[in-house]
Amino acid sequence: MLTGKQKRFLRGLGHGLKPVVRVGKNEFNDALAEETGNALATHELIKVKLLESCLMDRHEVAEKLAKAADAEVAQVLGRTILLYRQGETPKIELPQK
Repeated sequence: MLTGKQKRFLRGLGHGLKPVVRVGKNEFNDALAEETGNALATHELIKVKLLESCLMDRHEVAEKLAKAADAEVAQVLGRTILLYRQGETPKIELPQK
């Protein structure tokens, strides 16, 4: 579970990132969950963009993706979701509580 301080830190890092995963009209499915998991394994911190064709609630998509990829939601802002999952060899050092 991320603390507020850690979420702020991750939001700062995520500001300049480009979206790696896009959620469209197919909305949430197994392929999307697998793609998100692979992206998190590579990057630790990713942006997910919800396209206009996605009719699901953005918070619902964020929770489903986080649960499927065993990740934490760092931010939901507009149609953009920031997800974090610590890698086996961490690249990002989070501030302590």
